[in-house]
Amino acid sequence: MDCKEKLIGGSTSLGIEFGSTRIKAVLLSDDGVLLGAGNFDWENDLVDGIWTYPLYKVVRGMQAAFHALKEDVAAKYGVVLKKIGSIGISAMMHGYLAFDASDTLLVPFRTWRNTITGPAAEKLTKAFSFNIPQRWSIAHLEQAIMNGEPHVKNIAYITTLAGYIHYLLTGEKVLGVGDASGMFPIDSTKNDYYESMLAHFDAMHAEDAFPWKIRQILPKVLCAGENAGFLTASGAALLDPDGDLAQGVELCPPEGDAGTGMTATNSIGEKTGNVSAGTSVFAMIVLEKALSKVYTEIDMVTTPDGKPVAMVHCNNCTSDIDAYIKLFSQLLAQFGCKPKKSEIYDMLYANALCAEKDAGGVVSYNLFSGEPIINVEEGRPMLLRTPNAKFGFSNLCRSLVYSSFASLKLGMDILTEQENVSVEKLLGHGGLFKTKDVAQKLMASALGIPVAVMSSAAEGGAWGIAILAQYMRKKTAGESLCDYLNNRVFNSAEVTVAVPDAQDAAGFAAYMQRYEAGLTAARSSANVI
Repeated sequence: MDCKEKLIGGSTSLGIEFGSTRIKAVLLSDDGVLLGAGNFDWENDLVDGIWTYPLYKVVRGMQAAFHALKEDVAAKYGVVLKKIGSIGISAMMHGYLAFDASDTLLVPFRTWRNTITGPAAEKLTKAFSFNIPQRWSIAHLEQAIMNGEPHVKNIAYITTLAGYIHYLLTGEKVLGVGDASGMFPIDSTKNDYYESMLAHFDAMHAEDAFPWKIRQILPKVLCAGENAGFLTASGAALLDPDGDLAQGVELCPPEGDAGTGMTATNSIGEKTGNVSAGTSVFAMIVLEKALSKVYTEIDMVTTPDGKPVAMVHCNNCTSDIDAYIKLFSQLLAQFGCKPKKSEIYDMLYANALCAEKDAGGVVSYNLFSGEPIINVEEGRPMLLRTPNAKFGFSNLCRSLVYSSFASLKLGMDILTEQENVSVEKLLGHGGLFKTKDVAQKLMASALGIPVAVMSSAAEGGAWGIAILAQYMRKKTAGESLCDYLNNRVFNSAEVTVAVPDAQDAAGFAAYMQRYEAGLTAARSSANVI
């Protein structure tokens, strides 16, 4: 069939991902052709000390992205999009969305970016003997209990952003196992929440006499390939207010951006890994065996099909680079120059590559928000240098790029040096890798691991969740997700690999010595301004 016939016949999969700065919708044919795409740009807001997105904007952004996709399809093929084969929803993992029995949001959406649950995360980590990061849903719930927040007694269910959108479209309170592993610890032998930890949590709060037990308010856990419901009439009207989209479309389990990133880079087999670098940065390593002990710097999550994964997550990555891009744009405008934003990014990255290997003594802290992995509670972006540092444009640029994965390096060292975890290569995706070669080359040297970029995953998480939706509908009996990806999706993918460079590695090591020495200033800066 040609593309037009595929669109009319519904031989397609739709993926929608709610990222930190963009909502993206992509439509794939069953043979992997990208038929259309649509975007909606948005930003989180800091309201009363909480990083949040209003839910009306969640819905409006989804509708705008889908409408843009429909327009793209109509312009290319002259087809009004009415029939879709399968749909998948993905979003930023973790955070806290709590609703009452009437589906009323009880408190504003608390995103992954908040670092307000330190006492709860520490308490639960000790209670479970399992690392509970601050951004996990259960940490937010426990902190709300510890704070005596009145809404807790009225909770009917909690979910993630992907789970919430999926519920709006299908009426099903379910979650993919990868996203669920950012709500509450997952037992990979059963692909469900740890029963012992559920019981422990309930026992901890027996005297609180809440009208719920923890399992009752968590989403049901599903694995990749399982049916997660169907698009209802109200869901179709919500997604497509034009009224063209037919109901009854099958949906796959909603997943987090980590799971879709693993899918989009074919990194769900043992000893594989990927690194996602955008507003935040995180590396996911699929483990051959359990870690020897609990590390607060390492999260234990899962692949979309339930394999255990060690995750190094950092809240901050490209936001500070973005801020400098705006500054450079304003400076150039003063001289009457108005280059495209993409051209300024390319200039910054190109200069980073030709700078001195250690950034000339210039050290940047890209801390727009708190960063638990380095014990920074509040965000204060900083630039430090000694009076005799070689402060030039290229060195500034390299410092900014180095800073975007400096915290990640500290967490990855635990896996590679202390736990001897084997990683053949990391597949890179996200905004940091859009300019060819630069961040890929520098990150490979910084982490001491080859970093690959795959051309077929250019659409990122939206592409990944579309593939998961396709897998649910197209898999054969007994065909694993790993086999499906290897044999049907990535069998002819083009991959470029950057290997560590000894001189760049030495330069980054020198940079990290200064970076770690300056962390005292980074931690105390919130007390100054």
